[in-house]
Amino acid sequence: MKIATYNVENLFDLKYSGHEYEEYIPNTSWQWNTTNYRKKIKNIAQVIVDMNPDIIAIQEIESLQALKDLRAQIQRDGLYLPYYAISSAKSTSIKVAILSKFPLRSQELRVTASYKYRNILEVKVQLGNEKLYLFVNHWKAKSGPESKRILSAKVVKKRLAQLGDINYVLLGDFNSDYKENETFVRKRKFNDTNGITGINHILKTTNHNEAVTYQSLQQCSDCAYNLWYELPEDRRWSHKYRGKGEGLDSIIISPKLADTKGIEYKVGSFNKFDAPYLMKKGKIFRWQRSRSYPKHHLGKGYSDHLPLYATFTY
Repeated sequence: MKIATYNVENLFDLKYSGHEYEEYIPNTSWQWNTTNYRKKIKNIAQVIVDMNPDIIAIQEIESLQALKDLRAQIQRDGLYLPYYAISSAKSTSIKVAILSKFPLRSQELRVTASYKYRNILEVKVQLGNEKLYLFVNHWKAKSGPESKRILSAKVVKKRLAQLGDINYVLLGDFNSDYKENETFVRKRKFNDTNGITGINHILKTTNHNEAVTYQSLQQCSDCAYNLWYELPEDRRWSHKYRGKGEGLDSIIISPKLADTKGIEYKVGSFNKFDAPYLMKKGKIFRWQRSRSYPKHHLGKGYSDHLPLYATFTY
């Protein structure tokens, strides 16, 4: 079973709701119209079909309509993902969602009442005699300090404590590098938490300031393992900021997925999907907008993130 995650970069529908970014208000001079919408849907579907996941978590999708349109295009292109869920309880401009070959049950975890914080989507999948829980995340961007991302991390950790010893996968866009505890410490703009990070300290992908490894996972029942460590260091990025690679997206697993019983992570199967068409001149070939005025969508490109995937046995 292949599980993937993909921030699809602003997949807005064509219905005006009042929450859109200016460039995605339908049928303005920006040309977010039927033609460009269909091109964006087709391009994102191509990536997903080529990856061929059994379950995929999606970030930055506006609505259930956009999700259904994407799912329909994926099916036309040969991949059937009949089950779906989206975090639609809040009128946020972009949401998280999931598509799956397996039946699922979902609920939303509210971070705060503010529409500025996206809900976390909790999904339960029954696999034989066991359950697998997936938590789809899209934490606050780095326009704000770490304390804002810690709010989301604490909501996830509290829910995991309620559920106990379960098979879980945390995935999505955490807007945090896999070693955020090392990279943000000297950045006063982010470090308003005395060096504590959501992804490392709250989710416990580090333990006593050491990165949790697959081998050490069994010695720490409330720790988690970030699969980025399976790749060589120069490949540990899914997004680029000012030319520098960052691992903002992650797939993180529980100790129970590494105990050699039941549902298991297949060691060495984690990777990022970076097919040649997703790259251009060393940069991620994101969705393109004109630089000249009047600014508009060009109908080319994919997303500013690369997707990640990992394989599990059950």
